[in-house]
Amino acid sequence: MALNDIEQLKKLIEPSKHILLIFSSKDNGDAVAAALALKNLFEKQHRLADIACSEFVAKKQFSFLPEINSIRSSLTNLQKFIIKVDVSKNPIESLSYDIKDSTLNIYLTPKNGLITKNELRTAQSTFKYDLIITLNTPDLESLGNIFFNNTDLFYRTPVVAIDHGASNERYGQVNIIDLSATSTSEIVYKIVKDAGENYFDEKISTAILTGMTIATGSFKQPNLSPTTLQIASSLMARGADREKIIQNLYHTRSIATLKLWGEALTHLQINPRLGFVSTTLTRDNFIRSGGSPDDLHGIIEELISNSPEAKVFALLYEIDNGEKKIGVLVAAEKNFDAMHLARPLQPEGNRHLAKILIRGKTLAEAETLVLKTISDAMPN
Repeated sequence: MALNDIEQLKKLIEPSKHILLIFSSKDNGDAVAAALALKNLFEKQHRLADIACSEFVAKKQFSFLPEINSIRSSLTNLQKFIIKVDVSKNPIESLSYDIKDSTLNIYLTPKNGLITKNELRTAQSTFKYDLIITLNTPDLESLGNIFFNNTDLFYRTPVVAIDHGASNERYGQVNIIDLSATSTSEIVYKIVKDAGENYFDEKISTAILTGMTIATGSFKQPNLSPTTLQIASSLMARGADREKIIQNLYHTRSIATLKLWGEALTHLQINPRLGFVSTTLTRDNFIRSGGSPDDLHGIIEELISNSPEAKVFALLYEIDNGEKKIGVLVAAEKNFDAMHLARPLQPEGNRHLAKILIRGKTLAEAETLVLKTISDAMPN
């Protein structure tokens, strides 16, 4: 009988001693929480586990999650370079080294005779990670510099992809892709449960519920399944602190964030016939408000969940890095699929929230393109 996805994952985990958990920097928090939950699970199983994400900076609202500061923004010391000396015929009496002019000099003093190059060998150790698990990441390229700077690691080490998005390219040796799940954290719940009920504690339960809360907009998505709600309930019964989660995620808005929301509201455009709402934010809007792109998920989720007339919402913003780059977030209510509507623009995400990056266009040009693309895809 063929093994199911979670059984295949268990087979890979069993011999593993050091696991790398990694996700895309475009993740809005679901993968952060899922990775922290898995790290705690593996450490309970007496395995080492590291979490990495290219250019990761912990957001203030995630500071309540234990070990959030353990997430690395790059990978170092992946392998050891080994110098081997055959001492079977001529033992070493002493060893020393120094560094001069950026050169490492190693001094070996034999007890008798000489050591020649014939006694020397060099080797490279295996990678310190023996399993890689990606979370909420559609393809390896989405991992950014960590992937591009360490491609050998990813091609020589077994990879498991855990995701709930239809855009996932199934690049892993094992792919746990559940399109019926509302979040990657929901899939991680099933993995922990399969490992054993005794593994659930307050830390793991709170991390998983945090990811689910973020991905569902605090369970406001209209397409929530009974399974998702049952899982959330069971996590609270296992010690997940929902009050702490809500307080940190939604009740700690800064003045800068509120100002940025105001800037977005002043630029609203509405197509009442289609139920299509859009807005734009310039670099000046970010400067005046003191807000950042990290605040945008909250804006779009609040607007789509609190505007009954809005079926689809698009938010476009200038990315301030010296290049012509426009970020786009497209949110859709239950009767629409954001990924389908934005398909010509190569989006990432899920049917509720799609993310797009447009290069080489001004904000006005990108707005024209996005509005036409989505309007043409919506039923008249």
